[in-house]
Amino acid sequence: MIRLHRLRLRPAALLIALAAAGFSAGAATINGHAYTPLLTWAGANHFQLTRNAESDEFTARSAARKLVFEKDSNIANINGVRVALSFPVAVDHGQPLVADLDFAKTINPLVAAPSVPARRIRTICLDPGHGGKDAGYHYGAHNEKIYTLALARELQAQLQAAGYKVLITRSTDEYVDLPARPALANRRGADLFISLHFNCSTIDASRVQGPETYCITPVGASSSNAQGEGANHGPAVANRVEQKSLWLAYEVQHSLVSRLGTEDREVRRARFAVLRDATMPAILIESGYMSHPVEGRKIFSTAYRRQLATAILRGIQDYQRLTVPRAVAAAEKPDLTNAHSPHDL
Repeated sequence: MIRLHRLRLRPAALLIALAAAGFSAGAATINGHAYTPLLTWAGANHFQLTRNAESDEFTARSAARKLVFEKDSNIANINGVRVALSFPVAVDHGQPLVADLDFAKTINPLVAAPSVPARRIRTICLDPGHGGKDAGYHYGAHNEKIYTLALARELQAQLQAAGYKVLITRSTDEYVDLPARPALANRRGADLFISLHFNCSTIDASRVQGPETYCITPVGASSSNAQGEGANHGPAVANRVEQKSLWLAYEVQHSLVSRLGTEDREVRRARFAVLRDATMPAILIESGYMSHPVEGRKIFSTAYRRQLATAILRGIQDYQRLTVPRAVAAAEKPDLTNAHSPHDL
């Protein structure tokens, strides 16, 4: 591994240091998208950059944060949580390049302190996925719609016990149109919108497991699951609060993975119908794979769904601690003393 010194250099000195280290310093345009050298970003933000030539892995580290990137991959590890980038990392003459859009919309928000106003979370809208004629995924005798509602009821009880007001888009096995779900949250002034789902895999079902947490895709980028999305990369209502949605998705994903010991299937981006029109921070959680022989059995059990609900609750509390001043958080319930933030690592 080649270790580079911490870069606190003037522009001319930075160019000399880059050249001496065997890196090119120029920005680039790749497939029509602007890229910036990771080393340039690291120097400007007081990160130390190292690389592992054998694995094409690059690590940017500060006193409190660690980011790991890999050549040709669109997944970054940010303080221990896998996060999807909009574009893959490129390497030119040994120099890793990251898309400017990913710096602006994903990396910088997750390594910097919140810079937008926030308010105390009081009302949360839960959206149990599917229902009625829409059964969701089928796995044997199990239908996704049954377990999303069961998880929502458990989470509703825990949220109410923690002092939150809870709205729910369906409380029985009924079909609710997708646009009506965020519309309820908007109309009733919810502070957060959380859509609950479970996954299923028909390929390598014995291996694929773990939660995925989605938030709205940035304008100009493709979603992590861009099937049927076409060229619709324009703004949605949800893009007005996309930074908060990213923070919420990150904290919930971290809580699920760390508290349940599951595999990390990343914070991902999507333009799902239930996310696009939400005026408040909104996420969609795929809480695990019904098709996995071990994780599936857990999902079908009341005890594990209780653990899932607790992890989601803690992730919400972690997000609240991140976005509300400490003095306010300490003065109000629910208790946030055990919360985690990516900025605390």
